[in-house]
Amino acid sequence: MLKQPITHKKVINNLIPQKTPFVMVDKLMYFSENKVISGLTILKDNIFISNSFFTASGLIENMAQTIALHTGYQYFLKNEPAPTGYIGAIKKVEIEEFPKVGDQLITTVHILHEIMGVTLVKSHVECKGKIIATSEMKTILA
Repeated sequence: MLKQPITHKKVINNLIPQKTPFVMVDKLMYFSENKVISGLTILKDNIFISNSFFTASGLIENMAQTIALHTGYQYFLKNEPAPTGYIGAIKKVEIEEFPKVGDQLITTVHILHEIMGVTLVKSHVECKGKIIATSEMKTILA
């Protein structure tokens, strides 16, 4: 389990395969075998900003990168580099509201099943204490 949040940009970037400007997580706030919580402060230069709002693609990528953060931290604990993965399937995505530049997202992912490099999850994104997006997806390690 994580003793304190990880917020150092270089450490976060080493835990996920994505690189700037495509990084959609900036904090690892909680980690356990079946759950991970990430954070993201939406900056104005984010590639998923449109008319000062964070887009649906950005929210989906944030949820997927939170899964990658979980996997990357597992590998970090084993002293191995973070593997590359892909979104294999998106079963359901619901977006209630689009956050704005300056907002902070808290994304929680519950790992439902993890077998042979395939991870099935349920996730939700909170902003200002309100759930604004949910999804069910499957990711696959390369």
